[in-house]
Amino acid sequence: MAGAAKQVQRIADYALIGDCHTNALVGPNGSIDWLCFPRPDSPSVFTHLLDDQHGGNFAVRVDDATVERSYVEDTNVLTTMWHTEAGDLEVVDCMPVRMGQDGRLDPMRGVLRRLRCVRGRVVAQIRVTPRFEYALVVPRLRTPSPFVADFVGGGSAMRVRATHPLERRDAHTLRRGDVLAAAWELAEGETAWVVATWTPAHLARTDVPEPDPDGWQQLLDATLDFWRRWINLCDYEGARRGDVRRSALVLKALTYAPTGAVLAAATTSLPEEIGGERNWDYRYTWIRDATLTLTSLFVLGLHAEAGGFKEWLERTGAGRPQDLQIMYGVEGERSLPEVVLDHLAGHRGSRPVRIGNGAVKQLQLDSYGQLLESAYLFARAGGDITDDNWRYLAGLADVCVERWAEPDQGIWEIRDEPRHFTHSKVNCWLALHRAVQLAELRGCPVVAAWAEGRDEIASRLLDDARQRGWFSQAWGSDVPDAAALLVPAVGLVAADDPLVTRTIEVILDKLSEDGLLHRYLADDGLRGGEGAFLLCSFWLVDVLTHAGRVPEAEKLLERLVGLANDVGIYAEEVDPATGEHLGNTPQAFTHMALVISLAHLSAAQEGLLPDDGRPHDFAELALDRLLARQGGDVPDQVI
Repeated sequence: MAGAAKQVQRIADYALIGDCHTNALVGPNGSIDWLCFPRPDSPSVFTHLLDDQHGGNFAVRVDDATVERSYVEDTNVLTTMWHTEAGDLEVVDCMPVRMGQDGRLDPMRGVLRRLRCVRGRVVAQIRVTPRFEYALVVPRLRTPSPFVADFVGGGSAMRVRATHPLERRDAHTLRRGDVLAAAWELAEGETAWVVATWTPAHLARTDVPEPDPDGWQQLLDATLDFWRRWINLCDYEGARRGDVRRSALVLKALTYAPTGAVLAAATTSLPEEIGGERNWDYRYTWIRDATLTLTSLFVLGLHAEAGGFKEWLERTGAGRPQDLQIMYGVEGERSLPEVVLDHLAGHRGSRPVRIGNGAVKQLQLDSYGQLLESAYLFARAGGDITDDNWRYLAGLADVCVERWAEPDQGIWEIRDEPRHFTHSKVNCWLALHRAVQLAELRGCPVVAAWAEGRDEIASRLLDDARQRGWFSQAWGSDVPDAAALLVPAVGLVAADDPLVTRTIEVILDKLSEDGLLHRYLADDGLRGGEGAFLLCSFWLVDVLTHAGRVPEAEKLLERLVGLANDVGIYAEEVDPATGEHLGNTPQAFTHMALVISLAHLSAAQEGLLPDDGRPHDFAELALDRLLARQGGDVPDQVI
């Protein structure tokens, strides 16, 4: 972005860096305002994002400068250029990562920042103020040498090393704590480094090493090499290849390498309405993300990541099918208690700030459909559904038969009375439909209750829709909901069915604002409102595409692509009037949806979508196109 460096950061201002173990958000003013160690859902080390007075940050800035930034091509390494009358400064930021000798990712658990004057002379200002445990702990600062500083407090320690002198500045108040700062004047061609690494407090180092610019350059080179090698595995061929590759890199950064989990987002409590209460913790993995995750990875040809996520699903779901939760921690944790952090002011005054997520124990029936759909797609791609896998999946189908008629909290996790949500029922139909298909493909007996339940759900769904002429939010309701756009996406009805056509009309009339879709506009037990939900607009692109309304889909997709920030990052929502990002960021759902919608639209433009007027599962079509392009047979049998 070009322009004066800003002090008040908005959600759309942030770029992401990460090491596939955790992530950091970097603003255009050079400030790292969000970073958690050692995991993405661990307590934060820099919390300026949620409290710009006391949260702590790691800043590199230049006064009276304009800023532009971009990622180093095909990497998650960020370059920020500071331009002044006297000179230009290039700052390269990354979280170092490289492949270990055991074939696993080896993170440094830190941030590396390289400063290089590329013209004239520039004064770079450094400020490091970690505030551990969501800014509850103001650490002790020691400076054993001009080039080494150690922060220790609570259970965390952070070491800062640099090639140029660092200075301890005493705090004016105990609450603010001491500050590590510096002002380095760099001449053209001169390079400086500053590196911060985290360890548990009990492992805090006591040595006093010399600066190591050669070693740090090797780390940067290894990180660049890691990202480039990874993205070259991406097998996408279609429209906007650069946008797809950027989204793929974002999704990879949102993975938790030790387990294969994919975060919903890198942050917690970024508001869906500035100053509002709709602030949630998205640093976990939702079961409903399963199908979209696997489909987007398959479309990109990233089979290793798809397999890793499948293994995460297996581990988290281990146990009784009836104990399935809607979300888990990145290592499969079931307990995610929701806690309000009253000491934090919130992003631009948006409170409460929450960690954990109280929706974890909600009944959301769509999880059954998403798991069985993802298993079916995995099998269609040639993946192995083991006997143990099948016993668990069959158990899920049995539970679905028992519970599909119950009301639930639905895809939007309403904190209100449960309802008979259309989306939930559609996914119960999908669960039983896929269970029947998997049984047939495996040569196993089909449980009669599965087929009977599938047919009864379909009959109820269609009867309810025909009474009003379109699919609503819930049975017996006249409230529109963008999730109804997924009815044709799973193959229950054709995308050009009159019920779907009328559903699109109602959604555009009632939920569209300046061409972008809200999820719903109805009471849900919470105060205030929210922005347009980007995922919903991508769903509309997909339905329009498969209904043969390609020009409309192209126009909307062009609008959506233009809503990314200056480095290609999407949050959960946008303000339709201003394009301002809202909600947690980067949002995996949005980036996944971009990949899928571009794949569908590219196929339509090439005449590869069926036009037979029959129902088709959009994800299955995308997978089959990938398999055909790769020269293999489309499997019709699960081994």
